[in-house]
Amino acid sequence: MEQIRSFRDLQVYQSSYRGSILIATRILPKLPESEKYDLKDQLSRASKAIPRLIAEGYAKKHQKFGFQKYIDDAMAECNETIVCLEHVKDIYKIEIELCEELIILYDKTVRQLFKLAEAWDGFKKRRRSPMEDKA
Repeated sequence: MEQIRSFRDLQVYQSSYRGSILIATRILPKLPESEKYDLKDQLSRASKAIPRLIAEGYAKKHQKFGFQKYIDDAMAECNETIVCLEHVKDIYKIEIELCEELIILYDKTVRQLFKLAEAWDGFKKRRRSPMEDKA
């Protein structure tokens, strides 16, 4: 297992980023114009928010509640993305197989985020104090 030096090293970030790119390039362009301000907008924002929240939360990993808030928000965006993908699949029949794969990906992402938050709670020292640097 490699050391995590950046949010980009987190598998949950990598998979959610890839999912957001697939949604932006293969699903959103196929939605009807009538969905521009509803489903298209919601799916776009929710899917893009997930990797952003992971990155922002990682920057605040030394703050237990700061980190947890971003992880919780990312899980909520995953759930919203899943519902939007189900709407795309069931209402518009667009990229059904891809939607099903992405639903599985985001379901897995929610579970990974939950486990990440649990694991992070186990770390007692999240950041070294200035006194430790002098020692």
